[in-house]
Amino acid sequence: MIFKFLILSDEVDDFKREIKIDADATFMDFYRILIDSIGFSDKEMASFFLSDNKWRKKQEITLVEMDTDSDVDSLVMEDCVLSDFLEDEKQRLMFVFDYLTERALYIELSEIIPGKNLKKPICSISEGEAPQQIVTFIDDNPDVVTVDLGESFYGDESFDLEELDKEGYEGLDDIENSSSEPDSLDIF
Repeated sequence: MIFKFLILSDEVDDFKREIKIDADATFMDFYRILIDSIGFSDKEMASFFLSDNKWRKKQEITLVEMDTDSDVDSLVMEDCVLSDFLEDEKQRLMFVFDYLTERALYIELSEIIPGKNLKKPICSISEGEAPQQIVTFIDDNPDVVTVDLGESFYGDESFDLEELDKEGYEGLDDIENSSSEPDSLDIF
């Protein structure tokens, strides 16, 4: 049996890949053809997520074993066969390729072709440029203001309560000391 997947991006409108792969291949085989067809490096963390029809993540299949303390089984691409997790056309997956910003590609099992096998997966459609794999944030933008939030930001030893503008807080004591709840409070 052959699975045909359609891969799209929400970042690049004209990006489209179609991959055909044997249903008995592993998620690792799918990962390799996917990153080869896109031109991504295999040095970055990535995961597949089984998703519902609204693209909500359900079960994660990771590139490498994740050491977790939870009761949930850790699934690894090398050990997971596609046909064990995918059985219906239109099933959806997400391929998270940038963990820092949660950027992903959207994958749909567009067709199941019974009675045929593929020795090697193929990319049958390759249109458009892939989104950038890693987003870098430029620090030398003159319009960006940075604030040093050192250890003493909240607990600054030189903070003096008497420096507060008491005029801006007139009536605060009346509200705090009120014994009953006000019907309405005009803030503006």
